[in-house]
Amino acid sequence: MIISLASLKGGSGKTTLSVHLAAAIAAGGRRVVLIDADPQGSASDWSAAREDSPPFPVVGMARNTLHRDLAPLLEDYDHCVIDTPPRVSALARSALLASDIVLIPVQPSSYDVWAAAETVQLISEARGFKPELQGAFVVNRRIPNTVIGRDVIEALQDYELPMLPTAIAQRVAYAESSAGYTVLESAPSSSAATEVKKLAQDVLTLMGVKQW
Repeated sequence: MIISLASLKGGSGKTTLSVHLAAAIAAGGRRVVLIDADPQGSASDWSAAREDSPPFPVVGMARNTLHRDLAPLLEDYDHCVIDTPPRVSALARSALLASDIVLIPVQPSSYDVWAAAETVQLISEARGFKPELQGAFVVNRRIPNTVIGRDVIEALQDYELPMLPTAIAQRVAYAESSAGYTVLESAPSSSAATEVKKLAQDVLTLMGVKQW
């Protein structure tokens, strides 16, 4: 299964989610590769910051032909996570065409909800070439028990795409794990680690993939 994290708004937490989703799936015993398709190379920088090997390889492939070039690489893996660029481009479109499902991270702000419409439109365009492509929202950096946290969930219901049940909260643990590690390693018993694993299970369930 190929999972893309896509948002045409910068600062959505796309790379952090990509890294943690790949880590959670890999922790379940699956062979996972993370494709860094963002020319900024944030996922590659994350991997390079580690003092040891990451639990999954990170491969830089910021190419407009990603949907054609990716297949040979995936022969050795069960799942692939793609971190996409934060703008409408040939590269972003290629990443979506390579995917089975596109996850859209949305933070609890009106601007994020409005900006999500552009990404939804990009998925709609990609379905013209790949009708089976699925999409879903992930609420990211949600502040629990706040009105704005509830409002973003209600606002996203106006779109045709489903929302994954697990929302990722705003937690210090994610910031502390940013230097090459994930909360699954730096804080394995934390609420952050628990919600990341639940998010991975949500994605696998939505796609009908057998869970670990």
